[in-house]
Amino acid sequence: MAIELHPNFLSQNGTKFFAVLPYEEYLAIQEILEDWEDLNDLRQAKQDEENLPILSLEEVKKELGLENHENKK
Repeated sequence: MAIELHPNFLSQNGTKFFAVLPYEEYLAIQEILEDWEDLNDLRQAKQDEENLPILSLEEVKKELGLENHENKK
């Protein structure tokens, strides 16, 4: 996802010191960074759970004592 930026540079002693962006461009960059952080968090969570045991719905129902609950209806 590429954004076209239109910065204005503020200089001090002939050296670029600050870049000023239009507010909409700032918001777009902020949203991209938040999306990147979310993706990074998701990848980390998937990696953290990689070795956890996987239970079927029936196993979960059994552990919670719900396996015969549906038959009573």
